[in-house]
Amino acid sequence: MPIYEYQCRDCNKEFEKLMRSSTPAPACPQCGSTALQKKLSTFAAVTAASSTTFNETPTPCQGCGMPGGPGACGFSQG
Repeated sequence: MPIYEYQCRDCNKEFEKLMRSSTPAPACPQCGSTALQKKLSTFAAVTAASSTTFNETPTPCQGCGMPGGPGACGFSQG
């Protein structure tokens, strides 16, 4: 099941929900509103057929800890 990201239009709370795509949208855990905006999410998948191995993924940025690797956040250590 995929994880969907939402933002409540009433209180601006952002949250994630593990659910099937056929399940109706959840209510906001903070205010209970159903006026939600589904957010665009990124994902990564590692498969046996993939040419990329786990060892080839970038290491976290040493400046901010961003998992995308050095420079992913625009933080310059220079």
